[in-house]
Amino acid sequence: MTRIVAKNVSPVRDCVPLYDRRQMVEMSPPTFAQLLNNAGDHVTGDETETNSVHQVLTMELPVQQSIPFVLSFSNLTYSVRVRRKNIFPAISGRRTDEPLSTRTKVLLNDISGEARDGELFAVLGASGSGKSTLIDALANRIAKESLKGEMKLNGEPLHSKLLKVISAYVMQDDLLYPMLTVEETLMFSAQFRLPRTLSKSKKKGRVQALIDQLGLRNAAKTIIGDEGHRGVSGGERRRVSIGIDIIHDPIILFLDEPTSGLDSTSAFMVVKVLQRIAQSGSIVIMSIHQPSYRILGLLDRLIFLSRGQTVYSGSPLNLPQFFADFGHAIPENENRTEFALDLIRELEGSPDGTNSLVEFNRKWKNINRNSATTPTRYDLSLKEAISASISRGKLVSGATNDAANPTSMVPTFANPIWTEMAVLSKRSFTNSWRMPEIFAVRFGAVMVTGFILATMFWRLDDSPRGVRERIGFFAFAMSTTYYTCAEALPVFIHERFIFMRETAYNAYRRSSYCLSHALVSIPALIFLSISFAAITFWAVGLDGGASGFLFYLYVVLASFWAGNSFVTFLSGVIPHVMIGYVIVVAIFAYYLLFSGFFLNRDRIPSYWIWFHYLSLVKYPYEAVLQNELKDPTKCFVRGIQLFDNSPLGDVPISLKEKLLDSISKTLNVRITSSTCVMTGADILVQQGITQLNKWNCLWVTIAWGFFFRILFYFSLLLGSKNKRR
Repeated sequence: MTRIVAKNVSPVRDCVPLYDRRQMVEMSPPTFAQLLNNAGDHVTGDETETNSVHQVLTMELPVQQSIPFVLSFSNLTYSVRVRRKNIFPAISGRRTDEPLSTRTKVLLNDISGEARDGELFAVLGASGSGKSTLIDALANRIAKESLKGEMKLNGEPLHSKLLKVISAYVMQDDLLYPMLTVEETLMFSAQFRLPRTLSKSKKKGRVQALIDQLGLRNAAKTIIGDEGHRGVSGGERRRVSIGIDIIHDPIILFLDEPTSGLDSTSAFMVVKVLQRIAQSGSIVIMSIHQPSYRILGLLDRLIFLSRGQTVYSGSPLNLPQFFADFGHAIPENENRTEFALDLIRELEGSPDGTNSLVEFNRKWKNINRNSATTPTRYDLSLKEAISASISRGKLVSGATNDAANPTSMVPTFANPIWTEMAVLSKRSFTNSWRMPEIFAVRFGAVMVTGFILATMFWRLDDSPRGVRERIGFFAFAMSTTYYTCAEALPVFIHERFIFMRETAYNAYRRSSYCLSHALVSIPALIFLSISFAAITFWAVGLDGGASGFLFYLYVVLASFWAGNSFVTFLSGVIPHVMIGYVIVVAIFAYYLLFSGFFLNRDRIPSYWIWFHYLSLVKYPYEAVLQNELKDPTKCFVRGIQLFDNSPLGDVPISLKEKLLDSISKTLNVRITSSTCVMTGADILVQQGITQLNKWNCLWVTIAWGFFFRILFYFSLLLGSKNKRR
């Protein structure tokens, strides 16, 4: 098998003019998409994470620049207000009613620079210097009203809508589904990002090529893993995180510290992959804490930050000359970036800080800029550059070649909503299926609860005491269905950042996620409902036969649906699991309190009656009671049973019969021991259940579930913008 090796690759530097349009289209190197399509024919051998020798797939690249893209940014400034809290006002002597003081903290201060395709642009600095903030600013992750300055692509203003569809952002944390394999993770990303017009076989081929390109062949069938499941290594996880965001070959790629937490070999491998992505025609911008000597050799442009200010901007090759001119020459055998960072930290500890270095950088840049003789030219407009890139295979997520409008060339989403729903549902189901212990715990809780209820309320009779026990059973059974739904709380809380990462750059619609989330939960709810209804209905001795059981099953399923939807909505609002559990348990207790079981509707105070109608337990509780007591001919209290549940309940039967005769004479109505005194309808009136019939109660319960799903959607719409203020 052949091996294609890149040699004499010379990225375009600051003052090299760009070539004319015809030359660039004809002589341009293959894009990453084209490279991936052919990668399977050029890769030999397998690669492992621990092996120091990695198979590197490269292509013969001409010296000429590909489709030219230059991302320039100037005077970026971003500050936040920090409130100073006075914890001990009495000790400090301040009055407690004085307003808290605030100060402005500048995170970015007049940052300028430019990044080009074919080059690796790295942001360096110590912790707290503003590296991640600058990456967020360039990636449109800071609110427009808070960020000052401007960004341009090929000299034209870069709007957030266009940036969103031509770029990708790789977070510092590896946010992946733990039970999916590497191959499945990339395949699902391909199904999201690549258009449905691309056949499944081509998508699979693209994924296989990407696996080889990222050096993940030996780990392709290994799950990602988490704390409880052994999976791939840290370096492999990081490369998977990069892979899912470059599957559609974006024009701009942002990465927040992609080498954080990796050993030197894994870090070098990651940056080497990024270099190949850049050389395929993408702008790659990343933050990095302290690159090794080998990694520094892969970088093309650097910008050093210190407390939000630029202390150096340019090529790493110019670092020795820069610091020599500043009066701090870099020793011959010392790592240039380590020396620079050590000097910056030393200056930060001085009274004047790094102001002297900041001013020197400005003067040094002006001198070098004035010495340049050839200004940067843009022979292609932004529209034409994007059009040419699409023609060469970039932005494969359904892009069209429409030069009239750059935003119209790239659709907002690669696939229709039903395709997104199908892929999301399959991914969620696959991940959950491989963690059966989660569902097993919930199923066990439902079965144990059903068994306890069945044995506690075994074969209830139709006596007044049996009626009272039936009412208690229904109240506890319906509330139990809600409490067992609390396990849905951590599901989205754990997926929140994956969802935010994927929707931030239009992998799929938020509505698709909400719909698929609901669809995936339904099979489990049906199974739990059938199990709970079957174990309790006949054991308790409930009435109605087959039709009664079916309606009882419908109500239990509707309760599970409403409870699951309510908990899902809370998970979209509350980001912390423990706080969420406390709130869920408290609210469900309030629902039971105001359901009408402890106090009839007419006994609830008027200022709390609104909560009675908001109670999710009220409607299924009233529905199953009506289902049980619907028969008007069935009697629950006869003759002397009238005295049950009263102080006269323990007197002899003969005395009860004499009392019954006295009551008959007084009322002038004949009442014998067999006379029906109270039917099911009378009990319903006694319980205050007169407003809605059982079917209306069922529909209201189902409607509550849809209502909370809609609220969940709006919580995602408003609460997942993932932008700094």
